[in-house]
Amino acid sequence: MAKTMNDDIKTVLVSEEELKEKVKELGQQISADFAGKEVFFLGVLKGCFIFMADLLRNVDLCCDMDFMAVSSYGNGTTTTGAVKISLDLNKDIEGKHLIIVEDILDSGVTLSYLKKYLSNRNPASISIVTLLDKPERRKADIKADYFGFTIPDAFVVGYGLDYAEKYRNLPYIGVLKPEVYEN
Repeated sequence: MAKTMNDDIKTVLVSEEELKEKVKELGQQISADFAGKEVFFLGVLKGCFIFMADLLRNVDLCCDMDFMAVSSYGNGTTTTGAVKISLDLNKDIEGKHLIIVEDILDSGVTLSYLKKYLSNRNPASISIVTLLDKPERRKADIKADYFGFTIPDAFVVGYGLDYAEKYRNLPYIGVLKPEVYEN
């Protein structure tokens, strides 16, 4: 029998049902907090794409959106510390309430850099929504305004999160077996 992605998962950390419920809650909270305001959602690729799609379907606001590709990881499991922007924002955010959508707040290096970088474009405000928060790994002084789950220091994949561009399509958040990435 052929090996599947599920065979590489040590444990399911957040189930598909838990994800749906939390994303709905986040969408409702953001809708309430930004009612009547001009909101711009900025997704940080690639990991945010599933979370952002589900989040926006749960936001009851007239809003605009775009994506940036920003990374400090490459194909590894720890940050390199150097932030690279490979796709920049193409739209004007001046005067808008910017909500940065990220899959996971880990070291904080990427989001800290991105928040400073985007503040030069004069948005009305900058908020961060992240599906997962891993405070044990924080290297930068940054916190999410909205977050779904606080998780332990484990290497997680699924629901957009990857290891070497794989496992993004898992419908849950799972802890990857160490033997998969320690080779």
